[in-house]
Amino acid sequence: MKKTLASLGAAALTICLTQSAWAAEAATSAANADAPAVGGIRIEFFLFALTLLGVALFHHKTLQIAVGGMVAISLYKTFFVEGFDIGHQFAHEWSILTNLFGLLVGFALLAEFFKESRIPELLPRYLPDDWKGGFVLLCLVWILSSFLDNIAAAMIGGTVAGVVFNKKVHIGFLAAIVAASNAGGAWSVVGDTTTTMMWIGGKSPADVFHAIVPAAVALLGFGIIAAKQQDRHQRIQKDASSSVKIDGVYVGIVALILTFAIAMNTAATKFGWDLPAAAIGVWAAILIGALMRKPAWHEVPGAVKGSIFLLSLVMCASMMPVEELPAASWQTAFGLGFVSAVFDNIPLTALALKQGGYDWGGLAYAVGFGGSMIWFGSSAGVALSNMYAEAKSVGQWLKHGWHVTLGYVLGFVVYMLVLGWHAHEIH
Repeated sequence: MKKTLASLGAAALTICLTQSAWAAEAATSAANADAPAVGGIRIEFFLFALTLLGVALFHHKTLQIAVGGMVAISLYKTFFVEGFDIGHQFAHEWSILTNLFGLLVGFALLAEFFKESRIPELLPRYLPDDWKGGFVLLCLVWILSSFLDNIAAAMIGGTVAGVVFNKKVHIGFLAAIVAASNAGGAWSVVGDTTTTMMWIGGKSPADVFHAIVPAAVALLGFGIIAAKQQDRHQRIQKDASSSVKIDGVYVGIVALILTFAIAMNTAATKFGWDLPAAAIGVWAAILIGALMRKPAWHEVPGAVKGSIFLLSLVMCASMMPVEELPAASWQTAFGLGFVSAVFDNIPLTALALKQGGYDWGGLAYAVGFGGSMIWFGSSAGVALSNMYAEAKSVGQWLKHGWHVTLGYVLGFVVYMLVLGWHAHEIH
């Protein structure tokens, strides 16, 4: 069942935190080789598959199902898997979980600050009037996510889309916003947790930069289709009101939040702080900004619910006994892109780094973008679905966002044909 869901799409659970990423590798070491299994498949995988199936089928009860699945897996492993310690598990995961929670809730407030700046209301003046306006917007999200957190890029894109399309945003276009935010970070060592893991693991920025080729091809593949979908659903506004004036204070707060997030994350990477640094930076800036403009605190409860949902899935994934990968090859990397739809790409990347022998650009593209085909597969998707509740349907996401799968496959094929697979030596 897990493989069936994974084949529907892949999504990277991405965050802008690097210093705690290695902890995920150790999180699976408590698994015992003699633990109960059915047909050679560990019981944990069945429980995780049932959780994912429940989320897919009952999208109005996703929070309860995700939390219930996490509790069920935790209890099973506590009583039936020798050596498992839930306290030890949380000790390894706390920084990742805290950072994800802080970023998801914090960027919900950032999106409102950006909206109140009134910049989105001016964009119709500069975006083309037809389907090309939607495509240009996706390109902007793609660029933003190459140096910002994927969550921020997706939520900024969602905020702008809500304004320029009069709050009538097609689900296929929402999927494309998430895909653009994930693809944009796949080729930059500061744009995605997985690529930054490669960087601090001794890989050069040049080792992943060539992932820009498949990421750009994927953007063209899904972006044009999604933009035309949106144009048929609701055409972009032709003109902005002449009375719109930018609020410079809100713009400054947005810039402050993003600057603090990047600065804290960079410092944590450099000095090896085991802290949720990006989230700390975001909330420090929000509190400073609150002295000048009141944050949209009413957005917090919804963001908290969405965050707990995602954190529950991250915990479920971290408790799966994945302790080795198939031999490093382009086939393995391609498959990992799909597996990332339902499995945290942080431990997958850590395992790949330990194993060695990959073309790191190809792997970065696969685990970084591979996934945007299921709404709960990435933190960007969860954050955007908190803004657009209608997106919380796997069936609708797959039906209207099929072009994301096409983009992933197309990008990987072009990568192999144009650049080829160049595996690095195993040290």
